[in-house]
Amino acid sequence: MILGLLVLILVILVGGYWIINREIMGRLPTGERKLRVEKSPNYKDGEFKNTHQTEVMSENATTYKMLKELLTRPETSPEKTLPSIKTDLKSLQSDKPTIVWFGHSSYFIKINGLNILVDPVFSGSASPFSFLIKNYAGSNVYQTEDFPNLDAVIITHDHFDHLDYHTIKKLVSKTKKFYTALGVGEHLEYWGIANENIIEFDWWESIKIADSVELTATPARHFSGRSLKRAQAFWASFVMKSTDYSLYLGGDSGYDTHYKEIGKKLGPFDLAFLECGQYGQYWSYIHMKPEDVARAASDLNAKYVLPIHWSKFTLSVHTWTEPITRLEKAIARENTVKLVTPKIGEIVVLDSILPNKRWWLE
Repeated sequence: MILGLLVLILVILVGGYWIINREIMGRLPTGERKLRVEKSPNYKDGEFKNTHQTEVMSENATTYKMLKELLTRPETSPEKTLPSIKTDLKSLQSDKPTIVWFGHSSYFIKINGLNILVDPVFSGSASPFSFLIKNYAGSNVYQTEDFPNLDAVIITHDHFDHLDYHTIKKLVSKTKKFYTALGVGEHLEYWGIANENIIEFDWWESIKIADSVELTATPARHFSGRSLKRAQAFWASFVMKSTDYSLYLGGDSGYDTHYKEIGKKLGPFDLAFLECGQYGQYWSYIHMKPEDVARAASDLNAKYVLPIHWSKFTLSVHTWTEPITRLEKAIARENTVKLVTPKIGEIVVLDSILPNKRWWLE
C-alpha cells in the first residue's frame, strides 16, 4: 500500500516536471532581458503590476462557486460550422488600412504596404495540449501558409490563446520582426527567433516600424504566465499610427482608467480592436463585459470598434453569441461608436468596406 502510494507520488512529480519543462511552455526571462524587466517601473516586488490593484479572481470567487458555474453552464459552442470567407491574403491591394480577422484575437493588417499579423493562433487549440480548448468548427480555415511574408508579428501577451508555439515556429522564416511586451521575448528566442528580430516594449514606449508607421505599447489590465509563475512577462495593448490613420490594438484587459488615458494621449482612433468575450463574473478585473467594451470604445474616442476575443474558443461559461448580442445593445445605448462585424476572413477596409451584418444568426 505504502509502496503503491510512493510510486503514484513519483509518477505525479515526474509528470508535472515534464509538463512544465516542455518547450511549448516557454521560458522565464533571463540575462539582459531579466535585467531590463527588473528596471521597469511597472515591475515591483518580483512581478509586473497593473496600474491599480488587480486580482485574477474577484473577492467573491470560491472553488465551489466556480465549479458549480462550470458544471451548470449552457452549451457554449456553435451548433453549426461557422461561416467564413477565404481571402487571398497575398494579393490584397488598397491604399487604405485593410484588415482580415480570423476569430478570437488573431487578425491581419495591411497598412502603408506593410503586412502585420497580431496574436496569431492557428494550431487549432488554445492550450499546451492539442486535445484541449479546440477551435470551433469552421474557425480555423486559415494557416500560416496563407500569409505573405510579414513585416511584423505583434504579440500582446504570453497566454496560450494569444501566443501559440506551433504557429510562431512556422512564422519564424517569413517574419522580419516580432514586437511584444517586456519579457515575452524570452519565449520567442527560446523557440528559435534571433534576438535582434525581437523588440520588446514597456508601456508608453514607441518605435517606428517603417517611415510612416509608428507602434506604441499602451497599458492593459491583465496578467501573464504560461506555467506556475505569473506576471514575469508583461502584457500590453498597442497603438498603431500611420500618416492618415490611427488604430488601437487591444489585448486582453479589464475595464479601467487606462482607456481614457490612452484616448486622451493618443486618440482619436479610426478603429479599435477590443476584446468582448471570455468574460465571467469571477474574473471581472481582467476581462471586460460587453458593456465595458462599449465604454472603453467611447473612452478611446474610437470611430469604429471591431470586437475580438470571441467566436473561436470556449474559455468561459457564456454562450458563444452572448458577447456580440450584448455588445450590440451596449453600443446602441452608448451611441458614440459604430460596430464592425466581419465574418472570419472577410475584408475590412477603413472608410470603404465596413461589414456589419449579423452573420452569427445565419
